[in-house]
Amino acid sequence: MARVRFIGPETVTVPELGDRVVEPDEVVEIPDDRFEGYVCQPQTWESVEEPKEEPTSAPLLPMRKSAVKPQKDEV
Repeated sequence: MARVRFIGPETVTVPELGDRVVEPDEVVEIPDDRFEGYVCQPQTWESVEEPKEEPTSAPLLPMRKSAVKPQKDEV
C-alpha cells in the first residue's frame, strides 16, 4: 500500500476509502494502483510513500506440450 498526506485546508470525506474522514495533514494508506490518482492533485495530496515496485519475474516461457497419441479407429 502507498501512503499520501492530505494537505487540504479542511476535513474531507473520501468515498474511495470507504467514506473515511481525513483531517488536514493526515497520512492515509491507499491502494498502490490508485497512487497516481492522488498525487496528480498536488494542491490536495502529497506523496509520503510510493507504491512498491512489483518484483520483476523472468519472462514466461511457452509451455511444452506432449505429443498427442493418434486415436485408434474402431473397425
